[in-house]
Amino acid sequence: MNKTGIIHGINGPVIYLKGNTGFKMSEMVYVGEENLVGEVIGLTRDTTTIQVFEETTGLKPGGVVTATDDAISVTLGPGVLNNIFDGIERPLSEIAKASGKYITRGVNVDSLDTKKLWDVRMTVKEGQELLGGMVIAKTQETKTIVHKSMVPPDIHGTVTWVAADGRYTIQDTILKLKLDDGSEKELTLCQKWPIRVPRPTLKRYPATEPLITGQRILDTMFPIAKGGTAAVPGGFGTGKTMTQHQIAKWSNADIIIYIGCGERGNEMTQVLEEFSELVDPKTGNPLMDRTALIANTSNMPVAAREASIYTGLTLAEYYRDMGYDVAIMADSTSRWAEALRELSGRLEEMPAEEGFPAYLASRLSAFYERAGMMQNLNGSEGSVSIIGAVSPQGGDFSEPVTMNTKRFVRCFWGLDKSLAYARHFPAIHWLTSYSEYLGDLAPWYKDHVNKNFIDMRNQLMGLLNSESSLMEIVKLIGSDVLPDDQKLILEIARVIRLGFLQQNAFHKEDTSVPMNKQFKMMEIILYLYKKSKVLVTMGMPMSVLKEDNIFEKVIAIKYDVPNDKLEMFDDYRRAIDEFYDNVLKRNG
Repeated sequence: MNKTGIIHGINGPVIYLKGNTGFKMSEMVYVGEENLVGEVIGLTRDTTTIQVFEETTGLKPGGVVTATDDAISVTLGPGVLNNIFDGIERPLSEIAKASGKYITRGVNVDSLDTKKLWDVRMTVKEGQELLGGMVIAKTQETKTIVHKSMVPPDIHGTVTWVAADGRYTIQDTILKLKLDDGSEKELTLCQKWPIRVPRPTLKRYPATEPLITGQRILDTMFPIAKGGTAAVPGGFGTGKTMTQHQIAKWSNADIIIYIGCGERGNEMTQVLEEFSELVDPKTGNPLMDRTALIANTSNMPVAAREASIYTGLTLAEYYRDMGYDVAIMADSTSRWAEALRELSGRLEEMPAEEGFPAYLASRLSAFYERAGMMQNLNGSEGSVSIIGAVSPQGGDFSEPVTMNTKRFVRCFWGLDKSLAYARHFPAIHWLTSYSEYLGDLAPWYKDHVNKNFIDMRNQLMGLLNSESSLMEIVKLIGSDVLPDDQKLILEIARVIRLGFLQQNAFHKEDTSVPMNKQFKMMEIILYLYKKSKVLVTMGMPMSVLKEDNIFEKVIAIKYDVPNDKLEMFDDYRRAIDEFYDNVLKRNG
């Protein structure tokens, strides 16, 4: 018999029950006649507090709340990929069938398709002892991804019966286990897991391998590791969502979980439409074959927005347990923090800075802590990388969400309004951004790209920092008074900015660039600087150096050298040598 309680008070998405209901903390409940989904968030001896994940309009005191004896959980199994869910893992396509274009309340739909038959190949035998996390069956979930059904992490037993290979739904029994206590457990292709509980692993590895995105300013200047965390803060229109799109499309993650948390409806529609049309450059299949989207727009109830982040995390951890590298795009954590603030206000908690709850920092840290490169229970290795967009009001990076996020992420890609308005994309500013992964990833760059990679990257950063200092002087007295060696720094920094850091998402050679080409581009820019510096030291004025158009030619490398014809860089090296000889001849 399910426990019940009676609604005593309602305050937006928060409802109160009087008396000792017997409910448990974090338990999922059904509220009112329409069975709205809710979660217990507070218990005292005589009051139970519940947050409701759906619109509470029309609820009134006296309504019945029914407990489920279960935490808010997601269903994990084949069918998660190539799907679009709301914040509590209800597929939007099924909700639309049940309620039409406008989502009604209390819609009760299955998270995954229970009628679809999957081709299942069993990987265990009778008599075999199984531990939590071990793979029991394989299913081709999409053309791109093989789904590995696993024993739930908290179960251990001996196989007494195995289904034959064949076609099964996610609810069909495929395996029977005899547990240590003598009872029998039937396993299916799917399992449930509470969203607020991290899935267990054996071991966490330090960062050793970069998540390669194909974006030069990220891969070369401010890399993120597989299993790493990054924040993309920026004001309105600076390109947070587009940066995440590029990473989702081009990064070397196996699976993408995109969480649209509190974004505008039209922006979320654009994401859904674009992702449906995009072709995965690695496999030629639709990008959605390795993507799951969680759509929770700004007009949806705030409590579901708060839960959507954890729903996405749990889906990511499930695929990590299969041995995949998963990247989460959380867009945006600011809207999630605003949902926390609103709920905290309804609960009449003591506000901290700018009205955010005092536990904002601990919630953010718990979210980012679930990233990592792990050894899973079944011995495989997988990773969850989290890239969270932050939308500070007015682009103010000193507000609480940005400042607290900065404490818990090791990679900070600060978007700059002035760069975006100057059409410099990605608008990540090299002076406000940083990556703490550089030292950890240096051995990987040395082994897989070139032993001089980090040194050359540091030289580029040094030139950009010098340009910043010189621009302070230029603003005061103009560039004409600078000596030629400093004019050369300004010119080379311009080559780095336009030819290396700026990238065109709509150009087929420039939208994503392999690491070898990124290194060769750095090499050519620094070779040009070295040769030009010799000429300036000999007394050649910058005006003479600019006559040959060599700087513009090097800027255009990103378009003119195809990604698969890197031997063309030798021609550029010869062109720089020619330029050097010509200047000496003319002015020798």
